[in-house]
Amino acid sequence: MQKILVTGSAGFIGFHLARLLLDQGHEVLGIDAITDYYDTKLKRRRHDILLQNARFTASEVDICDYDALLATAKAFCPDVIVHLAAQAGVRHSIEDPRTYIETNLIGTFNVMECARELTVDHLLMASTSSVYGANREMPFAETQKADTQMSLYAATKKAGESMGHSYAHLWELPTTMFRFFTVYGPWGRPDMALFKFTKAGLEGKPIDVFNYGKMERDFTYVGDIVSAISLLIKAPPPKVSERANWQPVEGDSLSDVAPFRVINIGNSEKVLLLDYIQAIENAIERKITRNYMDIQPGDVSASWANCELLKNLVNYQPRTSVQQGVDRFVEWYRDYYGL
Repeated sequence: MQKILVTGSAGFIGFHLARLLLDQGHEVLGIDAITDYYDTKLKRRRHDILLQNARFTASEVDICDYDALLATAKAFCPDVIVHLAAQAGVRHSIEDPRTYIETNLIGTFNVMECARELTVDHLLMASTSSVYGANREMPFAETQKADTQMSLYAATKKAGESMGHSYAHLWELPTTMFRFFTVYGPWGRPDMALFKFTKAGLEGKPIDVFNYGKMERDFTYVGDIVSAISLLIKAPPPKVSERANWQPVEGDSLSDVAPFRVINIGNSEKVLLLDYIQAIENAIERKITRNYMDIQPGDVSASWANCELLKNLVNYQPRTSVQQGVDRFVEWYRDYYGL
């Protein structure tokens, strides 16, 4: 059993990860500020479920408050930190950029400082497929340059990767970054397409379909995401290579200057947005009226993951089909809202 600190534990992915880790017998401290970016009732309900397990402790701390964060972490003394807390959303970063700087840069710095201070065995942090930005070569691989972010959200997550690498090098802090690809599933965020489309469809309202539906995404079921994370927690942390003239190769977890790695976690399958909407229509058993619109600022038309590194490291590949995942979300949505 390990003691694992999870930031963002009342969030979508953090909730699912904490629940899985508890099922595996670990002791988990969940830290979450319960911000009002979306319905706080949903966030508190997630924590309430986790608190039914005696090995889960919740602390309502803002990661931007370093003193409170460090004191809370010190009292728990974790073996591993998984940092998932963030200000999410590509589009919202255009409307409220300052929140992204404060949470995704300063907050992430504070988490890294805690990890350094407590000399944890492994720091694992969430990034995003959005860091690939304007890259055209797909599927996206971790060895590609990622210097052309299209939104401030993506830019802050890429900055988090760079900060993570520097801390791994300076303090020999084993660090793993995850690049998530379009995560969806039960308990998802209300600002995400699946939630909005399902709600509109069940209420008989139209949906906005950007770029006239010519969008492709590597939709990844949340259960697959957290299974991959849990396996990476169990795997040996990254380490610095001791080989002379070492050069990175696909599937190699070693770095030449820092105990650091970046890993894609995706379904490795491009799905057209219109097919995703069709899966929702199948699940709710009704057609959804569509308003076709131009692509939004900061968005990209396609995203697709190469996950060979994940497979080589932990022998795991997400496999949940879009229809299976959407069916599970709709089942949860109907139950949660009593429909």
